[in-house]
Amino acid sequence: MSNKEGKGSFGPVLIIMALTLVVVFLWDKVAAIKNSAEYIFNPTAGFLLNWNLTWGMIIIVLVLSFLMTLIQKYTTDQKTLKELKKEQKEVQKQIKEFKNHPGKMMELQKKQMSFMPKQMKLSMRSMVYTGIPLILLFRWFNDYFSAIVAQTGEPVRFFGFFGWVIFYLLFSIIFSSIFKKWMDVV
Repeated sequence: MSNKEGKGSFGPVLIIMALTLVVVFLWDKVAAIKNSAEYIFNPTAGFLLNWNLTWGMIIIVLVLSFLMTLIQKYTTDQKTLKELKKEQKEVQKQIKEFKNHPGKMMELQKKQMSFMPKQMKLSMRSMVYTGIPLILLFRWFNDYFSAIVAQTGEPVRFFGFFGWVIFYLLFSIIFSSIFKKWMDVV
């Protein structure tokens, strides 16, 4: 998963991204993909959502956020990421100091931009472990909530106005922020 310099490689991430696209496109065409996801998610996530839609979804998002943060913590080089973040803060401070010096500011902005590929390579490694399961879950969610809409004729709304995707994203951000702070994850 890493190259000679130990800085990481996008190869595995690109492969997982391609496989997730394959899963998305073959979901309705290859019964084994959909049936496998239903076999896993119906008795777990389905049980929670059938028990109570809002609380079930909150529990699912909480558990997923915890697992994603845990995976991120142990599949990324946290020490290097923290060093990069610290360097970025220092450069950002220097940019503020030299805001009236366009030449120096441009040089510092280039330096700041050079951190991005390194940081992405290190941060994206956890995707290798979570990409396909998350895509399967999201496809299952889509089918689950579409079935409710087909039954009731009304869209599923959390707290009266959130669709399931927005609800998931919002609570995922909240829970992930809490877990990252608690577990000291960059």
